This record gives sequence, structure tokens and C-alpha cells, in this order.
Amino acid sequence: MAKASVVSRMLASQKRQARGFVADVVRMRGLMPLLMKNRNGDKWTANEKSELLDQLRVLSRVSPYLLFLLLPGSALLLPVYAWWLDRRRVRRAARPVSETLP
Repeated sequence: MAKASVVSRMLASQKRQARGFVADVVRMRGLMPLLMKNRNGDKWTANEKSELLDQLRVLSRVSPYLLFLLLPGSALLLPVYAWWLDRRRVRRAARPVSETLP
């Protein structure tokens, strides 16, 4: 029974990560036209600058996934990468609130 619980939690976690990844990729859909606007001689409005910052934040969340999928032997590194990400999350959650505020 315990193995089934662990497997179901792993599958649920994987599905949650996959949904988040897909949602982030869909949000980045308009990034290239927005980036090229300035290159093509137009000026960004304040709203477009804000959108560009949001898009770049999304890209920063997606890029670690892509980096490790492109490296040779990356399938062997995925368990290590998962451990490292979880370690960062646990350490951040254990930090007192006073340290996280600027």
C-alpha cells in the first residue's frame, strides 16, 4: 500500500509540474513579437514593458527545464536535478519570514 501511495504522489507531482510548464510556455507565446518591436524601430509602451518583464520572468522559470533536456546524458541527471530543486524549496520554506522581506 505504501508503494502505491508513493507512486501516486510522484505521478501527481509530475502532472502538476507538466501543467505548470505548459501554462508557462503558452504564456510566452507573444514574447518574440514583443522583443522584436524595439528592434524594428518602434518604442515599447509602459504596458508593453511590464508585459516584457512578465514574459522574461516566465522564461526564467522555464529555462532550467529546457537546459537539462538539451544536455547530453540529461536523462541520467534528472533525478539529481529533481533532488536539487526540492532541496532549494525546502531550504526556502524553512527560512524565517524576516529574512525573505527586503
